[in-house]
Amino acid sequence: MDFTPRSLTQRIVDLDLASGSEVDKIWAEFRTENVSLEDVKSVLLRKGLLTNFQLERMLTGERLGYFYGPYKVLYMIGAGTFARVFRAVHRDTGRVVAVKVLRSRHRGQIAEVEQFLREGRMGLQLKHPNIVTIHDIQNDPRAPYLVMEFVEGETLREILKIRKQFGPIDGLNVVHDICSGLDFAFQKGITHRDLKLSNVLVHSSGKCKLVDFGLAAMADTSSDKAIADCPSARAIDYAALERGTGVRKGDTRSDIYFVGVMMYNVISGKQALVDTRERSQRLNVTRFLDFPSLSEVCRDLPEQIYTICNKALEFDPEKRYQTPSAMLADIQVALKSLENPNRVERRIGNRHDIIAVDEEDAKEGEGKTVMVVENKQELQDVLREKLKKRGYKVLIFGDPERALSKFSPDESSPADCLVICAPDLGNLALDAFNRFAEQDHTKTIPAVMLVDPKQQHIIRGANTSPIHVLLPMPLKVRELRQALAKLTAR
Repeated sequence: MDFTPRSLTQRIVDLDLASGSEVDKIWAEFRTENVSLEDVKSVLLRKGLLTNFQLERMLTGERLGYFYGPYKVLYMIGAGTFARVFRAVHRDTGRVVAVKVLRSRHRGQIAEVEQFLREGRMGLQLKHPNIVTIHDIQNDPRAPYLVMEFVEGETLREILKIRKQFGPIDGLNVVHDICSGLDFAFQKGITHRDLKLSNVLVHSSGKCKLVDFGLAAMADTSSDKAIADCPSARAIDYAALERGTGVRKGDTRSDIYFVGVMMYNVISGKQALVDTRERSQRLNVTRFLDFPSLSEVCRDLPEQIYTICNKALEFDPEKRYQTPSAMLADIQVALKSLENPNRVERRIGNRHDIIAVDEEDAKEGEGKTVMVVENKQELQDVLREKLKKRGYKVLIFGDPERALSKFSPDESSPADCLVICAPDLGNLALDAFNRFAEQDHTKTIPAVMLVDPKQQHIIRGANTSPIHVLLPMPLKVRELRQALAKLTAR
């Protein structure tokens, strides 16, 4: 579109990109009408009245796409086949945000619009330092958009192109942040289903944040028929893995496998999976098996790194980490070992039980009694030893009924908090936990139920409250200690 210097500045005012008074100041500085179009463009850009993105749209005659609601678009920061992401600023408050806008070719398709809005609704539940925050969802019929936190930084993919690979500690910190965000989502019943380097944003401070939960699934453990499907090219890698391993769509262990893929790439600078756009190759299950181990492509790393990466990349989902928190716990132990070799930590238990124990002395439990209900001798011994070391008096029962019978309406409470382990006790633990939370003589006493995330019927059936809480297995002693300290301090 052909502009004169005057018509260009008038178009800026018409589009509400600048006020009339701001434009008048520009012309007052020129003191003449005899200026070139290039001179006007240069001044507008230099003074920040226009961005290059806005100017280029104007020169092509575009009249839309400068504002989404109250947010003025400054420039594009990302583009995919499904949506575009812009840096934008609130016209009144000046708050800088990222605005994610559904592409025009999808706006007439109900299913595509719903998927886009669903990403926003899920994102509103996920307020965590390692997940990009979604502030608002707008189902604008002209252009649905999400208002998101703006992260000053680059994607992990872009950084890895420059950096090539990360050292052991830096690489573990990256994977730690990914698992931390993933674990928070998992506690909300949400799996990501599109984990890859380009969906991890690295803030200028170094903190990593997960983005793009557009393919996220709510965990479904109700039916074996909820088998992985392959609705789009974006989901094809997950679908191929899940079909090959026979797990349901939305199984968190699929996310864990792709965390392992990213860890392999970040630490070694090489790809575990062959990068291809060919659908048949991406659906070939051997792609998830036929690659060299991390120790073959990157020698002389600390043994903990090989162990963590190999376990995340186990093809058999039963041998893989079962939850993000299990992987996170091992990463934390490894980081502490590498950052401070003199600090002592050791592993105990199995995949259902305590993962890592901090051997520091503490006496936060002095004067307090905890009653533990667990029928496995190994875990009984672990909890007794570690809680007593922190000053707690520990009572152990294998039978929930016998434990609850010790709380009498006519006598003082035998414990300051009840801890019930559900992985093996199952519905017996659920029934005891709920009765404890409802009975008049026990409902004011705190209780913790340790539950395997696979026990969805127990999680859904638990009557929780601020003093009756659930903690996921596997669990670190520190997490249980923190919960006990908080609950018994009430």
